[in-house]
Amino acid sequence: MSQKVKNLIRWLVFILVALIINFPVLATLSASLKTAAEISRNPGIFVQSPTLENYASILEVSERLNIFSYLQNSLIASTIASVLPIVLCFPLAYAVARRGYGKSLIFPTVVNLRAMPLIIFAIPLYMMYQSVGLLDTPLGLGLILAVVNLPLALLILVNAINDVPFELDEAARIDGARIFVILLKIVFPICLPALATVFIFSFITAWNEFLFGLMLTTTDAVPMTVGASFFFSSGGGGVQWGVAAAVIIVASVTPVVLGILMYKHISRSMIAGAVKG
Repeated sequence: MSQKVKNLIRWLVFILVALIINFPVLATLSASLKTAAEISRNPGIFVQSPTLENYASILEVSERLNIFSYLQNSLIASTIASVLPIVLCFPLAYAVARRGYGKSLIFPTVVNLRAMPLIIFAIPLYMMYQSVGLLDTPLGLGLILAVVNLPLALLILVNAINDVPFELDEAARIDGARIFVILLKIVFPICLPALATVFIFSFITAWNEFLFGLMLTTTDAVPMTVGASFFFSSGGGGVQWGVAAAVIIVASVTPVVLGILMYKHISRSMIAGAVKG
């Protein structure tokens, strides 16, 4: 079998697998471009008469539905939930990796917290937020989502700092560098791929969070995941599948674009440990 035939087979298999994996996305995109009448008579993935009326309907701002507000709330909360874990976990990860502080207790405790079902924190968190005035605020939502992202951030950053040669720290100390300088000037640049990975995973996790968005917001800080559900039957008469598909596509654009832009950093972080030594 010639090399051209082998390459052709590989590409055909790749395209087939890609279509199978992304079929739900393609079906949703297809439904978003159909009218309600076409969806009822043509449930397949092909669009006969493409239309943007579903997107136009969700972009219309009303007293009850405001997709721009939902997107803004999600963006604020997700940014807080992505940046705060990095700020908190980076120095902690250095202490764990270099000095061994908390390696036998704090580190496994924090990491294992992510295995607990989030619903456990629902009642005490709601009562605490109510008492301090954080209910229905992007800040309050972002803070709890930052806590949710802490275990993964700490795990990734500890592993990344472990891969940084300790000799670099020693050389910097001999030159008189303080710990803060070592963190920012030496360790931080080397760990940029891992930091990018933490940011993107934390952002996507926060953006897709539904439970805390539903529980901790009502009107002013409703995130996109919760706000999207308001469009499904906004016109009455059951679920409007075209509108539902359109709002899902719009809600997915931000994390998808961010993932594409940061892909190189994520892949570099994922393979760093495999090629060490």
